[in-house]
Amino acid sequence: MPTAVLTDRERTAVRAYLRLLHTVRAAFDGPPGGARPPAVPPSVLAEAEQALADAGLTGNEEEFFQLLRLWCPHP
Repeated sequence: MPTAVLTDRERTAVRAYLRLLHTVRAAFDGPPGGARPPAVPPSVLAEAEQALADAGLTGNEEEFFQLLRLWCPHP
């Protein structure tokens, strides 16, 4: 299996995305029939957005997800 060599900024973006993904999953896996809609803390979303911007990947989701698949094939 090929592996990608990511820059520090790309690695940070991937990690921030994975934290965001796990946070969203946890929000949706909350108690069934919960009265409140799932919420994602704004800080988690802001961290992911900033990490993507720092890595130069804002607006280039295709390249980002290709990096993600190469570095972490099963998020």
